[in-house]
Amino acid sequence: MVANPSVVVVGAGPAGCAAALTLSRAGVAVIVVDKAVFPRDKICGDGLTAGALRELEALGLDPAAVPSWTPVHDVLVRSPSGHTVRFPLPRDGSAHAVVARRADLDAAVLAHTRAAGVEVREGCGIEGLVRHTDRVDLLTGDGATIAATHVIAADGMWSSTRKLAGDTLPGYRGDWHAFRQYFTGVTGPASEHLWVSFEADILPGYFWSFPLGDGRANVGFGIMRHDGVAPGNKLSKVPDMARRWPELLERSHVRELLGPDATPEAPHRAWPIPTRVDGLSLARDRVLYVGDAAAAGDPMTGEGIGQALLTGRLAAEAVLCAPD
Repeated sequence: MVANPSVVVVGAGPAGCAAALTLSRAGVAVIVVDKAVFPRDKICGDGLTAGALRELEALGLDPAAVPSWTPVHDVLVRSPSGHTVRFPLPRDGSAHAVVARRADLDAAVLAHTRAAGVEVREGCGIEGLVRHTDRVDLLTGDGATIAATHVIAADGMWSSTRKLAGDTLPGYRGDWHAFRQYFTGVTGPASEHLWVSFEADILPGYFWSFPLGDGRANVGFGIMRHDGVAPGNKLSKVPDMARRWPELLERSHVRELLGPDATPEAPHRAWPIPTRVDGLSLARDRVLYVGDAAAAGDPMTGEGIGQALLTGRLAAEAVLCAPD
């Protein structure tokens, strides 16, 4: 079977949905495909900055559709010496920082995209890509061939689209590495406020605790990769992250932050963060890359959701400017 939409978006996360909604609202036929079935967990710090929130508002997402949507009113930052500074966010009626589980957020954004009339195929990855002068043919896991004038690849750090298109950067494994674990029973200051702690031994990385309401929190830390060597490798200057994690949690200021009853909700998980948007090809022969597939994460903070939404929208706007 051959389907003939104008655009295929590979990946149904925030970047892909932002692209699909932008195209659909402009009257362009679009299909979104994703190898996952939603809701699915996405390893992330779960923080939404003001930039991400403004993009979500423009897409028309209703916060009530995200069960774990937790507005944050104060950010507290601790220095390596132990000095803590509180940064109060504006109380102007608008959200300036929110924490929401990615499983909840992504499912809500995808449902919003479907409700706008966009065709979505879950559990449907891509297994082949053939470029032509006037189109790109995608072979999907369900045996279909989809012909599109453009493809927007929003399929993450390990983008299948990049691999099939031959646009990978050899040896690239991200610029940051992060470690996350959900906690329940959080009764300390972390139950209400967003905390960032710059620990002397993981600089320029940092430790975080982001509140999720009802005594839950997303707790983790991020470190930079060193000279292309993965954390935990014997050649790395950074000790193994899994061994570092329990030691970080036992530090007195972290225990005070979480409270005595804080308990891990699930096993810890780690993931790479690509922040080299200026070092990877962003478009070639009718294929455009967005979000983590474009290595668009913030190089200072590791933030990726706002950048995913923005690059998804911008790629769609670029396609809308194409002559065909």
